[in-house]
Amino acid sequence: MSASFSIHASTGSYEVRVAAGSLTETLAQQAHAYLLVDAFFRDTLGKALQQTFFLAAEEREKSLDRMPLLIEQMRAAGVHRRTVLTAIGGGVIQDIAAFASSVYMRGLRWAYVPTTVLAMVDSCIGGKSSINVGPYKNLVGTFHPPEQIWIDPAVAETLPRDQFASGLIEAAKICFCRGEEAFSTHMAAGPSTTMSTAALEAVIINSLQAKKYFIEIDEFDQKERLLLNFGHTFGHAIEGASHYAIPHGIAVGVGILCSLAFQRERGLSFTNMERIAIFEKHLREMVMSLPGIREHLAALSIDDVMERFASDKKHTGHQFTLILVNQAGEVVLEQIDKNKQTSQAVRHAIETTRESYTR
Repeated sequence: MSASFSIHASTGSYEVRVAAGSLTETLAQQAHAYLLVDAFFRDTLGKALQQTFFLAAEEREKSLDRMPLLIEQMRAAGVHRRTVLTAIGGGVIQDIAAFASSVYMRGLRWAYVPTTVLAMVDSCIGGKSSINVGPYKNLVGTFHPPEQIWIDPAVAETLPRDQFASGLIEAAKICFCRGEEAFSTHMAAGPSTTMSTAALEAVIINSLQAKKYFIEIDEFDQKERLLLNFGHTFGHAIEGASHYAIPHGIAVGVGILCSLAFQRERGLSFTNMERIAIFEKHLREMVMSLPGIREHLAALSIDDVMERFASDKKHTGHQFTLILVNQAGEVVLEQIDKNKQTSQAVRHAIETTRESYTR
């Protein structure tokens, strides 16, 4: 069920290819390219690839203070304005490659080979880079899409189950935001941490086609694309407060559950909404894929989560900006006044969601 399609962007179209078993062919084409690669692949790919920068796929690597060293290494290696940089790895490597490519000599062309489910179903398209500054996650970044994306779902076969779940959470979120048809197609594929490569290939294609709608209609996050931040305001706060013991995708799953709990705190009821019940059940199953999740949630400082929640870059001076599900079951953006009542509802939503896992 391989597929190829184009994403239309202001800088021109870029191509996406999804094909199980295609990695060997892709790497053969990149044998003499400049590559930025997850250090996890050093032993398996190091001998086959030349001109390679290996980086640890860790949050501390995608920080602003680490960028000068990489840029100096690129300059010393002879990277120039006509160089095409190819990134191989998950979201951290993608963020670093996209950011470095966008600023180095005012912009390099680059290509991407995602190696995690989360990157395959979500972050590989859209062109955004997100770089941490000090304690603040994803505070700076650019829009600079790759010109080619090559996805081999078979690469995911050896991933830990929690990494698999992280990607499936993001895919479910994208499809839920897109609407009934995309979400039904997603769930019909039987998303699970033990799904076959063929089923994962179908999930990837459906998720990327759903996201394609958002990024083509709203490339620069001004309106519709903002809905894909569903779960991220709570999720980023939880991820950071756990000191990244809870990885991004799992944290987003918990964040979506917090968002639904927050709406219930505000008096909304989702009783008899089957789609939301299915969504919540799936998210809970995926979140539980992370070993030690109960302990990680129990160890959270709610004060720390609240501080990180309040400092999210999407908020304004007097309002919280949140992506929520309304009474009709639609995903919407809301601006909610910052006051004691709202803060208490946010805190209680986080606490009740945590307690649902730790009691």
